[in-house]
Amino acid sequence: MSTLPPLASTPVTELFRAVVDIASVSGHETFLADDVEGALRTLDHLEVLRDGDAVLARTNLGRASRVVVAGHLDTVPIKDNVPSRLEERGGEVVLWGRGSVDMKGGVAVQLHLASLLTHPRYDLTWVFYDNEEVEATRNGLGRIARNHPEWLAGDFAILAEPTNAHIEGGCNGTIRIEARATGVAAHSARAWRGHNAVHDLAPVLTALAAHEAETVVVDGLAYRESLGAVGIHGGIAGNVVPDDAVVTINYRFAPSRTIADAEAYVAGVLAPALAVVPGLTLTTVDAAAGARPGLDHPVAAAFVEAAQAATGAEVNPKYGWTDVARFSALGIPAVNFGPGDPMLAHADDEHCPLKQVDDVAAALAAWLG
Repeated sequence: MSTLPPLASTPVTELFRAVVDIASVSGHETFLADDVEGALRTLDHLEVLRDGDAVLARTNLGRASRVVVAGHLDTVPIKDNVPSRLEERGGEVVLWGRGSVDMKGGVAVQLHLASLLTHPRYDLTWVFYDNEEVEATRNGLGRIARNHPEWLAGDFAILAEPTNAHIEGGCNGTIRIEARATGVAAHSARAWRGHNAVHDLAPVLTALAAHEAETVVVDGLAYRESLGAVGIHGGIAGNVVPDDAVVTINYRFAPSRTIADAEAYVAGVLAPALAVVPGLTLTTVDAAAGARPGLDHPVAAAFVEAAQAATGAEVNPKYGWTDVARFSALGIPAVNFGPGDPMLAHADDEHCPLKQVDDVAAALAAWLG
């Protein structure tokens, strides 16, 4: 049994509020996952599958192409913002509450359309997964990709993350690299007896500060990159010359580059520092490839055309990393498209206009139906 209202007869905006009112902080999605599974199992046209707290539902109509639409069930911790409430802001009705932006509006659209589209023009796979808001090793979509990659098979994918009802193609990749310098410890009162590793990092910081980020066009979208220091540490006490110091560097790179390309790019930017700092090392500590939008794919092109006709949606690049990259790793072009202003994600006053939920549902229904 599901405590969600009947999918077939409930307006998508009412379903949105019902989903927001079911708490599902990362690691505690079971209750919502049970409700989603129960609601989907009432729909005879869908095959329903489950792995942990991830639920999938799919049609098997023998269509020539398959589209995957995915969204995560979890939210960041609640902070006096559940249950939801309706408010008027800026002349429009918005739903206020945790997850209203990230990303239960998208989940409500998925559930609504899973019920509505009994004979879609493409075969459809609806994916509702857990643990997106925490460390990547727990990510439910990643777990499915490892355990059941065939469940995610498709020709095109949409991640219903908040995009203000615009289309954000693919995403930049991200890499974190540690630049480490080593010195010789000594008492700071006799500093000449040691070698200060923190001072050796000056050329690294100079190179990063002088760097100008590139903009790389991929499949017609301009991806703006960024490269800079995001952390620095060294030294063990206020009276000891540091013998070890590290700058952590983050590079957000266009999806045309591989992780190896990104490593080589950072090494090139830091070449002047590597040339003058003896023993300076660069170590990759985290990396995730980006995702090409694949908007030249016929199914993707049809989606863009339908979304623009329905809502006037703009097509933009995605600068941050999202789970579209997991689809890209499986060879499936993917975009982000969902209701909600991403700038409000995780905010205490998280809220989403009801009209955006209606608009996204209408755009997807027009294309998929």
